[in-house]
Amino acid sequence: MSLPDPSPLFGDALLEAVTDAMVALHVRYYHRTPASAKTQLLGGDLLACVLGGIYTDVEKTMIELGRGGSVHDTRGQFQHAMRHKFVEAVERLSGRTVIAFISNHHVGPDLAVELFWLDGSKPAASDPEPGQSG
Repeated sequence: MSLPDPSPLFGDALLEAVTDAMVALHVRYYHRTPASAKTQLLGGDLLACVLGGIYTDVEKTMIELGRGGSVHDTRGQFQHAMRHKFVEAVERLSGRTVIAFISNHHVGPDLAVELFWLDGSKPAASDPEPGQSG
């Protein structure tokens, strides 16, 4: 028996939960815990999660050998294939529909960014406007 989805989160609770979900997805599918992760809500509708220290030892070696393009291509293809997992997590936590998802990464510095553009309809909340840290 599965439990019903929890009520949508708001403010710092949402930002922390999205950060935790993005880290969990990276750990599960890349087998690496990012060295840093933080989510912010920008303008009320754009969730931005920035993760640092994302590359595996194999990817770091490939980058050192001048094969950063291969790492970038492989990560991009994998992220496209996994899009639904990232979107589902944010929709479940926020109670809002993700209308656009953009994921990208950078070789130096070692960063990834997950951007989620949320629809304009906000679920009813007991909290005021969402916070700006997480």
